[in-house]
Amino acid sequence: MKQQTLIPDSGFTDHQSPNSNPNDGLNGGKVTDLGNGSDIVYFPRFLTPEKSWGYLHYLNKHIPWTRPTIRVFGKPCVQPRDVCYIATEGLKELSYSGYKPDAHSWDDFPPLKEILDEVHKAFPGSHFNSLLLNRYNSGNDYVGWHADDEKLYGDNPEIASISFGCERDFLLKKRSYKKSQGEVEGEPPSKRLKKSNGVEQYSFNLKHGSLLLMRGNTQRDWLHSVPKRLKAGSTRVNLTFRRVM
Repeated sequence: MKQQTLIPDSGFTDHQSPNSNPNDGLNGGKVTDLGNGSDIVYFPRFLTPEKSWGYLHYLNKHIPWTRPTIRVFGKPCVQPRDVCYIATEGLKELSYSGYKPDAHSWDDFPPLKEILDEVHKAFPGSHFNSLLLNRYNSGNDYVGWHADDEKLYGDNPEIASISFGCERDFLLKKRSYKKSQGEVEGEPPSKRLKKSNGVEQYSFNLKHGSLLLMRGNTQRDWLHSVPKRLKAGSTRVNLTFRRVM
């Protein structure tokens, strides 16, 4: 798997950067050029540990988590992680794998608005208006290979992902454009990796308080996943900020 290119850390923390161009790499970030107009920006220390632990405590205690039933190959199964959905009023409904989550209001969760503001400060050109939260209670919880390419996000969507708690691996692999070869929500990524020899792949270890931004053609040309990790013995909460068009 390929390594990321490091932009030297100049001492900025909590997303601080003198660079206001959202298309440039920001100081302290690791930029990975995936080619063909796709790239990843990764900040291992987007938020301070103190803030990150405070947010994790809030998320575990105050978010109305649910573990819904989804459909995989037409069959119902329980999604292997907890979820919650926040969105600005009046947006198009989100639907995936036969599941339509209820949209909660930003006003009900002020800390989530605080985090959203932090993301917008780091990437001034972004205008996120929805948030899908995922909670992985143990290493048995995962998300299979998929792309966030729903039509409601438009072409070339930016997606900002912030992680709290247990470190987990985030994998990317080149999309084959065959639905049967990877885009399976209910199948553990570890099974697919064994069938993907020769396919270009990247791996990121998502740290507590980190931010990973996917942009350009990433959702069109790449699949991503968070595989099972039996040694991951504690909870991870992930926030994915998106813009519904």
